[in-house]
Amino acid sequence: MGDSERTFLDVAIMEALPELPAVNKNILEEHLQSIGVETSEDLRFVTEADLMTGLRPVQARKLISIWKQKYQTPENSSGQLSSVESLSSLSLSPRSSTSTSSSSSGLTQGDDSFEVPWGKMPEEVMDSLERGKRPGPRLRRQMIRIVVTEMMEKSPHVGKKHSTDVAKKMVAKYPSSLQDVIEGDIVGTGYHSIVKQLQNRIENVRRTSTPKIRKRKHQTDVSDHTDEIPLEERAAMQDTYGCVKWNVKFLPLEETQESQQQKMEKLKVMFQQSDANSEEVKCLMKSTFYTQRQHVNQGKSIKCLREEWPFWFDELGMSIHFKELTGIDLKETFTRNLDLKGKRLLDYMTTVCVNKSKRFLQNYARLQRMRGPQSGCSDDVIEMILLLLSYFDEKEESMFFHVEDTCLVEEVQLEQVPLTPTIIVCGQSCYSSTRYMLSLDRNLINTNISSFISALCLMFGSYYCFNIHYPSELASTLEFLQRCFFLINPEKGTKVENKNSKRHLNVNPRVLTLIQELSDHEWCA
Repeated sequence: MGDSERTFLDVAIMEALPELPAVNKNILEEHLQSIGVETSEDLRFVTEADLMTGLRPVQARKLISIWKQKYQTPENSSGQLSSVESLSSLSLSPRSSTSTSSSSSGLTQGDDSFEVPWGKMPEEVMDSLERGKRPGPRLRRQMIRIVVTEMMEKSPHVGKKHSTDVAKKMVAKYPSSLQDVIEGDIVGTGYHSIVKQLQNRIENVRRTSTPKIRKRKHQTDVSDHTDEIPLEERAAMQDTYGCVKWNVKFLPLEETQESQQQKMEKLKVMFQQSDANSEEVKCLMKSTFYTQRQHVNQGKSIKCLREEWPFWFDELGMSIHFKELTGIDLKETFTRNLDLKGKRLLDYMTTVCVNKSKRFLQNYARLQRMRGPQSGCSDDVIEMILLLLSYFDEKEESMFFHVEDTCLVEEVQLEQVPLTPTIIVCGQSCYSSTRYMLSLDRNLINTNISSFISALCLMFGSYYCFNIHYPSELASTLEFLQRCFFLINPEKGTKVENKNSKRHLNVNPRVLTLIQELSDHEWCA
C-alpha cells in the first residue's frame, strides 16, 4: 500500500476513534493491509471480526458503523448490513414488537426473524430498561423466563447459537441496562451473562420435559458441540489469546539480524550498570521485540531467555514487551482500574460474601487478624486478591510461596514451588513482607521486587509474555483479573489449560457470575 493510502487509512481510523493510542492504530493498519485492504472502497467490506485483532468490541463496532455509512455506494446500498446495523434495525419500540413477533416464522439456525417479546414484559422490567437502569436479579429472571418461553414456542431445539443471537438483540436494544459492565468497562462482548442465563433457563425447562433415560444422550445443538481440538492447535490458540502481535513475521525495515544481535548484547551490558538510561532501554527493548518473540515462540527455556534478555524480567522490560504484545499498559492499566473498581469489589466481598459462606467468613476473619490495624492501599490490594482466591475457592499456595523474611536467594527451595509464575513472599504473610521475588518454571527471575502490586503485575504479565497457560487451580481468579483489571477481553478462546474437558467456554461461568453480582451490587449501592 502506498504512502497516500497509508495517510488515508490514518484519517479513516482517527476520524472514528480519535483517542486510539498510536500503537493500536499502527497494529490495526498493519492488520488491515494484511487482510487485503488496498483502497478506500475496500473499507466497506471489512467486518467486525476483522477488527478484533487490535480493537475492543465497541471500538470495532463504531468503526464499522462509520465506514459503512461513509463508503456506502449505490451498488452495495441494498446489500448486507453490518453487524451493528443489523442490531440497530432490530430496535423496535417495546410496545409494537409484540404484534410483529406473533407473525414471525419459527426460530431456526441463523434465522433473524425472532423478535424479543418486549410487549409481554412486566411494567417494572420495562420501566428499568427504558430508564437505562439495570434490572435487579428478580426482574432479570422474569425477563429471561419470558424470552425463553417465546423462543421455545418458536422451536424446541434452540441452542447456544440461538441464545447468542437473541442476547445480542436484547443488549443492542437496551445496552445501558443489559450489558456486562463494571465501572463503565464492558466485559467481553457485553452480552455473555445474558447468553448464560438464557442457556441455563433453556436447560432447566428441558430438564423437566426430557425423560431421564434420554437425558445423557440429549443434545441441545449440533453446532454447540465441538470435536476435540488437536493438542498443538489448542496450545496455539491459548498462546495467542489476548495478543495483538504474538507472531511478528518480519524484521522492522531498518533492522537486520546483526543489528538485533548487537542490541541484545548492548542490553546485557546495560543491565549490569546501575545508572543505565531507562529511555534507551525502552527504545532497545521495543526495537528488538521481533527477536524476543522469535526466541520465546521457538521454545527457548526461561533460563536461556533470562540470560539473553535480563531486562525482560524486570518491571521496565516486561512493561515494554507486554504493551507491544497485547496493546495494554501493564501496571498503568491495573492501577487505574484498581482505583475505579477495587473499592467496590472489596465492599462486595466484605459485606455480601461474608454472609453467604461460612468458609469465606472464616477466611476473611483470618486475613483480618493477619492484616492487623494497618489500612494502607497496598494492604487493600493484598486483601482483594486473597479474598478473590477465597471466593473462587482457589488455593493461595498456587499463587504465593512463603519463605522467611531473611531468606537468601540461594536458600529458596525451588523444588517445592509451582512451575507456573509464582510470587515468593519474604515473610509470614503478604501483609508483613517488605520484598517479593518471582519464580517462573522454578527459576528465580526477579529477586528484589519492592511492592506487592509490582509483583502481581510481573506475575500476570509473565503468562502472556512467555506463552504460559493459566493453571486450572487459578483459572477463575486470573481470568477475573484479566477481564476486569487488565482489560484483556477476547471474545473467543481461553488461556486456561484444559486437562480433561473437550468443551471450551468463552468466558468462565464463575467469573461471569461474579461480574453479574458486582453489577447488581453496584445498582443496589
